[in-house]
Amino acid sequence: MAVTTFNRHADVTPNDSTVFPEESSIYVGTGGDIALVLVGDSTVVTYKNVPDGTLLPCNVEKVMATNTTAGSIVRGYN
Repeated sequence: MAVTTFNRHADVTPNDSTVFPEESSIYVGTGGDIALVLVGDSTVVTYKNVPDGTLLPCNVEKVMATNTTAGSIVRGYN
């Protein structure tokens, strides 16, 4: 299994129109649902019941406000 490493990180405020300037993986500090758009795809997918402390190693370009109930979200990127 590959280890995901980051050189930078930033807090995320879910927003239906904000696109990250670089591919990012997502850390969910407080569990809940999280709606994401992946790089190269326009489809919004909602990950349901993501537990506290989960790292989603996807290439995310957007965390949607609509349908996101998770909190303390951080993105990791290079």
